[in-house]
Amino acid sequence: MVYQHGDGVDIPEESKMRHLGSWLPNDHRVQHDWMAKHIAHVDSHPQQQLIPVLQEFQELIESNSRIYMYFDKMWDEVPMKKPYYYDPTGRRQIRDYHHMLAVLNRIFTQAPQWNETAFGVGMVGVPMVSIFDYVMATPSGHAAFLDPDVNKMIKKILNEWGKFLKSPQSAEVLTTDGTGWFSQHGQKDLMEVANTPLRTAYNFEDMYVCDPKAKHYGYTSWDDFFTRQLRPDVRPIASPTDDTIIANACESTPYALSRGASLRAKFWIKSQPYSIIDILAHDPLSAHFGHGTVYQAFLSALSYHRWHAPVNGRVVRASVEGGTYFSEPLFGPSSPPTSASTSPQIYEINTHGFRQSQGYLAALATRAVIFIQADNPVIGLMAFVAVGMDEVSTCEITVRQGQRIDKGEQLGMFHFGGSSHCLLFREGVRVEGFPQSSLGHNVPVRGQLAVVR
Repeated sequence: MVYQHGDGVDIPEESKMRHLGSWLPNDHRVQHDWMAKHIAHVDSHPQQQLIPVLQEFQELIESNSRIYMYFDKMWDEVPMKKPYYYDPTGRRQIRDYHHMLAVLNRIFTQAPQWNETAFGVGMVGVPMVSIFDYVMATPSGHAAFLDPDVNKMIKKILNEWGKFLKSPQSAEVLTTDGTGWFSQHGQKDLMEVANTPLRTAYNFEDMYVCDPKAKHYGYTSWDDFFTRQLRPDVRPIASPTDDTIIANACESTPYALSRGASLRAKFWIKSQPYSIIDILAHDPLSAHFGHGTVYQAFLSALSYHRWHAPVNGRVVRASVEGGTYFSEPLFGPSSPPTSASTSPQIYEINTHGFRQSQGYLAALATRAVIFIQADNPVIGLMAFVAVGMDEVSTCEITVRQGQRIDKGEQLGMFHFGGSSHCLLFREGVRVEGFPQSSLGHNVPVRGQLAVVR
């Protein structure tokens, strides 16, 4: 039973939400209870001065007519009906951009932690997504979160929050208290997710490098905990000298496999076909991957966030591509208004959100792109792409161009979490045996992912 998954809990149908990677609890009531507590604190206390970066955000909104229109309208475009409101009186939790800024101001003083409620336990790993949950998928929200000026500002905001998540103060959530990451339910979820791939029975201190006798298990910050390292041998490298075996680059759950992917495709439509040029950030090397194979898998908020080499070879090129942070596809109204009295709020928001947007995000979100020349000539040039998601978009590459890498060697990591990753192979490379997208749990990092024939 994983609490974050809502296992063993009788969740009302309207509150069941299957979130890829468990960045938000599958019981939507837990997320909204978490939000309600922050809103109650903001509403019941004197107005606090915004931190400087949020003051700058407010100035951007109010000094730019286009951006002001977006942030004023997006809240009005959220339908006033279930499931979009959770206040007993039928009001939205976040009411306007002023309220949004006040709640952001509060959450920026806290690292993600567990939330105990009357109906269950869960963890909100992406607090800003909770704030923007529904407005991202309104017409004005869609436009706002694609806007270059807005994304430039959001990057500044996330950089400031990142500084806090690397500070000693952020480690205060790494406790055995009920809301701490080392609480009974926190450790249970962490280790159930970690032990499932190889059916092991490790404790946290057996799996991860830490000092259970030290304060905060020896971690100096929340980010230090989230980028924790595995102990030697808990994730063996699949056939280190056999170049026909592809190792799994990230501890991740299969999402999709596409063969014959187009160099350019309309990744924003409902089917979200992979668009290789866009995924590979318009690098000239993307021309080698037309009609090739794309494998995508997503990372869990509860597991390991470092990336490892899938093959033996050499790094040809490695770079981080800036992108969007809270953009998700907008598929339009499900049906047109039937009369003049119909509410103008005709857009039915896709409540599945990011869990149905992975192909879209691979083309637009902040991402690290690493081209590798494999030792196996049958594979030749391949690519690894680490795709960031919303506030967990910081990608750090730890290898350099021209570097020799061994299968299983570290390539880099997500800071503050992560989203998904892709492996790309050229047309004609017969790579087979990928796990099914229905697997439902992580494939172990550095374990066997596929075989090249």
